[in-house]
Amino acid sequence: MTFLERYLNNASPTGYEWEGQKLWMEYLRPYVDEFITDTYGTAVGVINPNAEYKVVIEGHADEISWYVNYITDNGLIYVIRNGGSDHQIAPSKRVNIHTDNGIVQGVFGWPAIHTRRQGPKEKPPELDNIFIDVGASSKDEVEALGVHVGCVITYPDEFFVLNGDKLVCRAIDNRIGGFMIAEVARLLKARKQKLDFGLYIVNAVQEEVGLRGAEMIAERLNPNVAIVTDVSHDTSTPMIEPKREGANKIGDGPVICYAPAIQNKLRERLIKVATEQKIPFQRLPRSRATGTDTDAFAYSNSGVASALISLPLRYMHTTVEMVHKQDVENVIELIYHTLVEIKPGETFSYFD
Repeated sequence: MTFLERYLNNASPTGYEWEGQKLWMEYLRPYVDEFITDTYGTAVGVINPNAEYKVVIEGHADEISWYVNYITDNGLIYVIRNGGSDHQIAPSKRVNIHTDNGIVQGVFGWPAIHTRRQGPKEKPPELDNIFIDVGASSKDEVEALGVHVGCVITYPDEFFVLNGDKLVCRAIDNRIGGFMIAEVARLLKARKQKLDFGLYIVNAVQEEVGLRGAEMIAERLNPNVAIVTDVSHDTSTPMIEPKREGANKIGDGPVICYAPAIQNKLRERLIKVATEQKIPFQRLPRSRATGTDTDAFAYSNSGVASALISLPLRYMHTTVEMVHKQDVENVIELIYHTLVEIKPGETFSYFD
């Protein structure tokens, strides 16, 4: 929990993940034989690096954020997205602007309720009307703080536990994935479990802008199997339609995905392991694509047997993302016990 809190609180916006990767590698170091890193910041811990058969377990390291896009003459800052940032939650949020001089604090300003009706309907927050105020009165004053067009902006909201077993923070999507795969490596060592294949524990960058880190590292590693973990929606809260989004809930177990990119025999292995180990699980179909790094691995090289285990999450892409501690533990156990069952040389071919 100490590592998880430190890891979640650290800012790792898309394209700027390296400080978080260093924390992750420091934690993982006692449990792996070596590390691989690439030009854009993906980090891989490797167990049995000389083995011919390669299995990947993967999460992604980046969080959504903003870029400084325009600074007005009177010192206000307009933004564009870096990933899927939600403009509707921005008003009145505090922000950290990352500059060469360190963090510059600011706030997303918003007119008082008394003043903002400008017609028959109240105007909602939109990308072109949200702005950041750093307490400056001119563009020159903003730039003197070290803020310039292109600076990346994150929220400072930090980790806490709600009602004893709900973990809450920004960026649980998907640094919780990096945490879970690191815990799998720790369990392998703690339980003295030897593997007969190479295990590649991959913390990929730039998922939030199109699976880019996974695309790059999948080509480099050329694995035989990939088990990816990400988050999926808890649909039990208001304003979400389960008939469209599926019926999944935090506390009810890991979510096993069905989709064209999912290799069916590998998915059935996950279900078999979950059943035998009495790990509760849920199911979720996805049309066309999973929208996760699973797609990048599945369609890389000549095709990689890939599966997706998702962690149900409330309030995705907000600063109060919420997961159930028991679900986190069950994802870790499901990946661990699945690895124990995999044998070198398995192709998961439909024709064997």
